[in-house]
This record gives sequence, C-alpha cells and structure tokens, in this order.
Amino acid sequence: MLDTDWSDSWRDAFRIELRAEAIGLACHGWPVLPGTAPATESGDEAWSGPVPVHGDWADRLDAHPGEIAGWWDGDHPYSLLVATGEVVDAVEVGVELGKRAARLLRATGHPAPIVATPDGRWLFLSTVADGLPERLAASDQIRWHGQGSWVPLPPTPFHHGVVHWRVKPDVLGWHLPQAAAVHSVLARALDEAENRDWAQQLVGASAAA
Repeated sequence: MLDTDWSDSWRDAFRIELRAEAIGLACHGWPVLPGTAPATESGDEAWSGPVPVHGDWADRLDAHPGEIAGWWDGDHPYSLLVATGEVVDAVEVGVELGKRAARLLRATGHPAPIVATPDGRWLFLSTVADGLPERLAASDQIRWHGQGSWVPLPPTPFHHGVVHWRVKPDVLGWHLPQAAAVHSVLARALDEAENRDWAQQLVGASAAA
C-alpha cells in the first residue's frame, strides 16, 4: 500500500478521514459503499483494486449517513467506493488522454469532477447516461462505469499511494456535468490523440526513408 509505517495512530487517522469523506458524499446524495483495501501487513501485491466489501452492495445504496459511518468504525481501513449508474457515472481513461480531456473541459468552461488513481487512471464523473457514444465505446482506451459498477474515490488506499481528486466536486458546487458534454469532450480528446500519433508515425516513416 503506502510506503509508510502503518502505526495504530496513523491507521486510525486514515480510517477517520475515509469515514468523514464517505459521510460528506452521502449527504450530497452520492451512493457510497465500503471497498476492500490492500493487505497492509503482508504487502499483498496480488491486490488489483478495490471491490465492494458486501456481496449485497447493490441493496445498500440507500443507507443513511449513520449506517455509512458505522461501516468505517472498525479497525480495517476500508476503501471508499461510489456506485455508478444511480447518481453518477464515470468514464475511465489513461493519464495522457485524461490530461488532454481535462484541458479541453477547462477551455470549454464546463469542467467535471476528476479522480486520479495511483496506477495511472483518470475518472471523469458526470450525470448518468444510458451508454457511451460509439466513438468512445469502440476505443480500447475508454472504460465506462454505469449501472452495476463502481469507482474508488479519495482517499482510497492503493499499494503505493492513495486515490486523489484532480478536480473536486465542491469546486463545481456539487453540480455534475451532463454526461453528453463530458462524452463529447472525451471523443474530441481521443481524436486529437490519435491524429497526433498518426502524424508522428508519418514523421518517423519519412525520417527512415
């Protein structure tokens, strides 16, 4: 997980922060749930990311803040997840495409909450959609999180860092951007990235000739 000493006091502080974040998100109507975390004592590198702790997680999405607080009252620093397809959707991309899309969103004046994970993934949050446009759905660089899925939120722990906000939702007044607007910007960013790669290939071919 984190390259640090998991003393009891540090563990307690981290758990309290996770609980506070979970309660805050729940109070804004986000369906949060506890997820698994890396094995801190064993350093289990087989852990590939958080999944819901409860098998019936889909039936717990209307939990009240008091119940949610109880999930983080134990000794284990559960990760923090939000179920998608209910209030919020997410589109997952790599770092380079994420940076390009974030710049375009700022330029259009329609920023979106963005989450970054320590393993190099960016998550663009939006309102709920029925699906992705064909341009995005056909790309192996894009993963959509809709109904029946979930994504990690800060400060979820990974092996070598924590999930963090690139753009916090409170900066936007907790108003999620429309999914169609986010999808349109991501499609434009994908087009620009592919055009750049194509141009670089042409330059490389010319230099080798």
